[in-house]
Amino acid sequence: MNKEMISKISTITLFLLSFSPFAIPIDTLLSAQNLTDGETLLSPKSVLELGFFSPGSSRNRFVGVWFKFDPDTVIWVANRNCPLNNTSGTLTLNKRGSIMLYDSTGRTVWSSSSNSSSDANDFSPILQLDDSGNLMLKDNTSNSIIWQSFDHPTNTLLAGMKIVKNSRTGFETYLSSWKSGDDPSEGNYRFEMDTGGAPELIIWDRSQIISRTGIWNGKYFSGLPEMLGYNILNYTFLWDKDKVSYEFEPKSNSTLSLLALDESGKIIRFISNQPHQTWRGVWLTLNDNCSQYAKCGPFSICQSYDVQPCSCLRGFEPLTTMEGYLRNTSVGCKRRLQLGCSANSDGFYPIEGVEPPYSHNATIDASISVTECESRCLMNCSCTAYAPLDIMRQGSGCIMWQTVLTDTKYVEGRQVLYVKVSKSELDTNHGIPRAATIGIISSSIILVLLISSIVCLLWRKKMRNSKRGKILKHFERNASLQRTDLPVFDMDMILQATDNFSNTNKLGEGGFGIVYKGQLPCGQEIAVKRLSRESVQGLNEFMNEVLLLAKLQHRNLVRLLGCCIEDNERLLIYEFMANKSLDFYIFDATRRVSLNWRMRLEIIIGIVRGLLYLHQDSRLNIIHRDLKAANILLDEQMNPKISDFGTARLFKRDQQGVINTETVIGTRGYMPPEYILEGTISVKSDVYSFGVLLLEIISGKKNHGNQNLLSYAWKLWEEGNIIKLLDDVIECSAFATEVMRYVHVGLLCVQECADDRPSMSSVFTMLSSDTLLQDPNNPWDGTIIRGFPSECSYQHDSSTAVSVDQLTITRIEGR
Repeated sequence: MNKEMISKISTITLFLLSFSPFAIPIDTLLSAQNLTDGETLLSPKSVLELGFFSPGSSRNRFVGVWFKFDPDTVIWVANRNCPLNNTSGTLTLNKRGSIMLYDSTGRTVWSSSSNSSSDANDFSPILQLDDSGNLMLKDNTSNSIIWQSFDHPTNTLLAGMKIVKNSRTGFETYLSSWKSGDDPSEGNYRFEMDTGGAPELIIWDRSQIISRTGIWNGKYFSGLPEMLGYNILNYTFLWDKDKVSYEFEPKSNSTLSLLALDESGKIIRFISNQPHQTWRGVWLTLNDNCSQYAKCGPFSICQSYDVQPCSCLRGFEPLTTMEGYLRNTSVGCKRRLQLGCSANSDGFYPIEGVEPPYSHNATIDASISVTECESRCLMNCSCTAYAPLDIMRQGSGCIMWQTVLTDTKYVEGRQVLYVKVSKSELDTNHGIPRAATIGIISSSIILVLLISSIVCLLWRKKMRNSKRGKILKHFERNASLQRTDLPVFDMDMILQATDNFSNTNKLGEGGFGIVYKGQLPCGQEIAVKRLSRESVQGLNEFMNEVLLLAKLQHRNLVRLLGCCIEDNERLLIYEFMANKSLDFYIFDATRRVSLNWRMRLEIIIGIVRGLLYLHQDSRLNIIHRDLKAANILLDEQMNPKISDFGTARLFKRDQQGVINTETVIGTRGYMPPEYILEGTISVKSDVYSFGVLLLEIISGKKNHGNQNLLSYAWKLWEEGNIIKLLDDVIECSAFATEVMRYVHVGLLCVQECADDRPSMSSVFTMLSSDTLLQDPNNPWDGTIIRGFPSECSYQHDSSTAVSVDQLTITRIEGR
């Protein structure tokens, strides 16, 4: 039997099957068939469905593709700009290889316009929907694809789809938003590849840029370093002479993922562990103070966690004196000293951890080294900055800017930008040229002599206060604080903002002080942590928190906006969290009802992201050391943010062992056994605390005293009745398989041996995929330490039994 005969038999079989009274759902439409309103095509595994639908409250009808388990998530629309006004539409194939959509009058509403060059006698068109979401028009004879929806996306990019731009053929794909939830026609926003310089993805509002991903630097988009934290996806970026494309694929075949441009112009990536579960958001662009394109003017840089996020690049100054006084550089900056256009007069100032400026019209050369890139920029009088194209292998390739530098911002990552400045600017102190500094000193020496005696008297008066003397010495010893550029608030402003620390503005009280709500003159709400004057430990916490949080930036960490030291006061100013802390909800019989199962999962994943950033992805690698429900703050959207870094510890990126500490500081119920007995901490200490917190979030029960949550969870695990741990107020909103998996991961995190516990990156993978999980070992019950198993890396005399109540633990109360 030849190939042609097999093809004809297959076609006849499909045709007859479709009209059989016992027909099953199929993924194929033949040229002799019609698809009418009420009929659908299913992908082979019933993941996706093609048919007619009405979005939202609209009565108009459209042909689209959606997830079978979630019909509201429509991923592609055929006639998005040409709706049908009734249910009499018909989708069919013509013999020349086009998909046709007709209304009740026979008028063509939409077509794929994909005429085949094959002879009509040899051509057998079929329409197929596969499980990836691709709707394909194929020649059944040759099995070749004539047209596919992946080449014509609407507002959604699926795994395997590409955002592509081909300069030779003119072919490109892009996403365009819906006008509204009721109208899938093309809205104002567009997400496309910009190849005018180094390729990057841009979100447009009509003809205006509103956001961008930053250039592809060989590993990730420079403006989205958080891509590295989600190791459940593989990213592919291809760039050659004529064509640039970007796509992603999940590492697990059972993980569904998509990238959608919503009606507000934001890009949202969603992940679903399994096809028949609801979606879970993973990351969102336009998410911080610097996401808006060109928020700060030319030659300035944006830092999202600063109260005033815009500042001039080194070697540049505000356009006017008044703007400099007001610290207003949103309109831009100007060069302080003109360049001499030679190696003798000019040099480069490196800025680490940045999203480089918008690169449209920048000069690109992927074949040269970074050293040669520097030489070319140095000898080019119009060159303003350069950066390596590929940050891997010590950097390679070259991108040079020859125009103003626009939309530069600080991000966490390895990207470096080299800004060209006069060499005299490289010998500066906080941006003031050496020559200018000498002139100022010379002209002010008389004034200094006159007031020196007054300064000495004031200094002696200040040093009489021993508490303040300690603070000043701490600041002197911590010169790194001066390099953080953290805003220092005026005490009068804080008093005004908090109504003189009024009790009505009191948010909470902890072991190191009181937290007050305040409002700055600009209207921004803040939280002011007023450290206790009597607490010596509070001074250490103050310095630790300032130095650490000033260098950290992540959506799941609370932002430190500034600090204040005047007289005996030590104040930390944070972003205000409208919904207080997590313990305010999960341990309250009434309020915990407001946290349904889906919200609790979002909070858990957010905490995982924050810890993963601290342990692995930030410039500093940090062990938090006091992770608990009271230290998880919730913003207006109930997004979790880890707070209280006063007891956190730095560790080296290559540090595999443990850190010894003389003082055990933490909260009973959250501390692992090796920390309490041996005073040793590691990233696995945070993993243990996270495991306790995860079980508390799921159960609504606190791990303390006679009601030991870990022992109870382990008992249920051994009985095979782990679902009983679930908080009874959310039983109706939870999936049993998810509950069992999350509790399983929680038990893995609280295992007695630190080496047995997974890393936070492994935790993220286990919670975000359906990977096989190993059985946990018996957790430490948190009350009696009877000696550790011999396989643990730490040892204890097994003949003794030590009560935790006999140990001295410095407890930190959450705010």
